Amino acid sequence: MASTSPPMGNPAVVGLAGFGLTTFILQIHNLGLCGLGPVIACGIIFGGFAQLMAGLQEFKAGNNFGYSAFCSYGAFWIALCIILLFNKFDIYKSSGTDLGWFLVVWTLYTMILWVGAMKIHGAMASTFTLLVAGFILLDLAHFGYPAMTKVAAYVLILCALNAWYMMAHVIFLQVFGRDVLPVGKPWIESKPAPQVQKAEAAS
Repeated sequence: MASTSPPMGNPAVVGLAGFGLTTFILQIHNLGLCGLGPVIACGIIFGGFAQLMAGLQEFKAGNNFGYSAFCSYGAFWIALCIILLFNKFDIYKSSGTDLGWFLVVWTLYTMILWVGAMKIHGAMASTFTLLVAGFILLDLAHFGYPAMTKVAAYVLILCALNAWYMMAHVIFLQVFGRDVLPVGKPWIESKPAPQVQKAEAAS
């Protein structure tokens, strides 16, 4: 019997939108073009809670990569905004080095997802490559190389645009009924299991 359930939306369109937009606005701040107000607002609501909601929907879809990424980066934005607000109001103040260690542990987490991203498709792999590079540059900026902040800003703006590209890919695929924005092949191709290879050789 065919299912009568209505089609489900893809939570990635919200998760990628929140990730891209909040990353973008933070880099605009890091380039000295806007204050922290928009960063904190977007970080809590869009980068934070919206990504968390998208991650929980990925859980229902059985997508462990999206579940981990959206929930974790949603938590990242909320945690970062709490640090910024605590610094503003002199509550549990974090030094530049403290923030540096906060970024280091997120760099390590991102490297795990980076490996997984290379098995998904090219756009995902490039997005996470830029994200890892941006995190490393920010780590350096907080441990004695402050000039790296602006370099990281440009790298992470490209990362944000990549995330929006993937978002647009999913939306346009449904709207136009064809792959308007291709995402490319995975950087790490799957190999057939040994049993399959033996069967192919015998046939």
